[in-house]
Amino acid sequence: MSVNIVAFGNERDGFSEDSQQPSLIWSYLRRSALISQIDSSFSASRVGNPVFAEYQACVFGNVRLVVYDCVVWDIFDSDWYTSCRLIGGADIIVIKYSVNDKTSFQELKDNYVPTVKKALSHCSVPVIISAIGARKNGVPCTCPLCTSDRRSCVTTSEGVQLAKELGATYLELHTLNDFYVQKYFGGVLEYFMIQSLNQKSSKKMKERKKMQKCHRVQPPQLEQPEKMPILKGEASHYNADLHNLLCCCQCVDVAFYPEDLSIAVEAHKIILCSVSHLFMLLFGVKSPSDAHDTSLVQLAQSLFAVEEGDPLPSYPHGVPPCVPPVRVVVKDSLFCSCLPDILHFIYSGAFQWERLEEDIKKKLKDPDKTEHVLEKVKCILKTPGKPNTVKDCKSHQIKLLYNTSLRLFFNTPVLADVLFKIQDATVPAHRAVLVARCEVMAAMFNGNYLEANSVLVPVYGVSKDTFLSFLEYLYTDSCCPAGILQAMSLLICAEMYQVMRLRHICELYIITQLQSMPSRELASTSLSIVSLLKKAKVLILYTK
Repeated sequence: MSVNIVAFGNERDGFSEDSQQPSLIWSYLRRSALISQIDSSFSASRVGNPVFAEYQACVFGNVRLVVYDCVVWDIFDSDWYTSCRLIGGADIIVIKYSVNDKTSFQELKDNYVPTVKKALSHCSVPVIISAIGARKNGVPCTCPLCTSDRRSCVTTSEGVQLAKELGATYLELHTLNDFYVQKYFGGVLEYFMIQSLNQKSSKKMKERKKMQKCHRVQPPQLEQPEKMPILKGEASHYNADLHNLLCCCQCVDVAFYPEDLSIAVEAHKIILCSVSHLFMLLFGVKSPSDAHDTSLVQLAQSLFAVEEGDPLPSYPHGVPPCVPPVRVVVKDSLFCSCLPDILHFIYSGAFQWERLEEDIKKKLKDPDKTEHVLEKVKCILKTPGKPNTVKDCKSHQIKLLYNTSLRLFFNTPVLADVLFKIQDATVPAHRAVLVARCEVMAAMFNGNYLEANSVLVPVYGVSKDTFLSFLEYLYTDSCCPAGILQAMSLLICAEMYQVMRLRHICELYIITQLQSMPSRELASTSLSIVSLLKKAKVLILYTK
């Protein structure tokens, strides 16, 4: 494993008499206790003008460290391919300049920073901006030939503004001594090295697990997102919540019957439609003309029959109140007898295809009948318009066919049975998802509360954007706050509805963001610590 560092810029004052002053990178490599076995070489595009110095060393024991120190910014003009290749392969970028060379800084800001920003737009690489030197307060030259005023100094505010433009960490090193080089600059650089190594290790582990993972039919799980990198505490219970919804039989809106109408098996349209286009056709979410697969339409017609009832009246808000479940007759008796096991497979969101096979084998006790039912399940999960790749395959060879998400039904009126009224706007939602994912809403919609039989539910105390972010977490199990203030608002909302994992995510996000901000950047932002304190006090009142 290796870490690549690319350094741009010249930290020496153009008028400095000390031409032998060591560079920042070389000073760090020679003074850091972590570095060993330094090898150096020079690469030149033309004789006498080296493009960059290359240093190779070992860090953290056996990690290979490669540093490209480009003193001349002209590399972007003379060798565009090399400069882009260096940035594209960098794990950390260091930009250096002298605080006593205003002209060079201005040229960097005007000509080269836009190029670096453009190159960084395709990748996420930490950037360190290092302002080097003690400012000289001498009187600038006023002769006509010195209109550029090379002796004027680069102020701290100019350096901080440049760091903001690049999303970089800003450092000032008054001199290249042990404190500034090894502890100050070196501490920040080594922090980013560790971050880079952690990311590479995590990526390598995921690739290894992916290679070793057996290809099996997974249940059409509701696209549980990857956990947020900052989340180290409470594990996700997204799959368990949805499976419990089937077990507790709350908010059911569809009941499957055999042809003799003897025993009903209850389920939820929103869950079934989010895992299969066949159920979308069955419950009118999609029309046969939208299916683009006649075999899917034929399977739906041959396997199920939706009983026609009285036409539903029109409702003032476009969402029907609680109504009896839709009755669906299952024409295939074998499939109907195995339907409870199939629904548990669909709702579980776990890798349990072999378990489904075993359960059906025990129930039917006939290989041909078992294969018949399993083929029906595979066809239900089949992606419309694509061949069924699982035909004649063994269970351990079958790949995931279809994996959609409840995200498709987030903030849409399709199959919605409740409307939240907030800030003169309405937000559609689905009771089944809310009850499964939030205990407070489960009590609200199933207890002796006004909301249990209401279509329009008012929401107070939070903004529309915050409530939408809260609902998005319930539907997708993911949370990406746009900033600290939004995370604070979402934290209060999560506490109001007692969604503890979301509260934990918001807490860790806020802590991580505050800790990662340099002190100067934190001071220069419009973020009000007093505002954060007030919100924290409100949160304490809710917890009491």
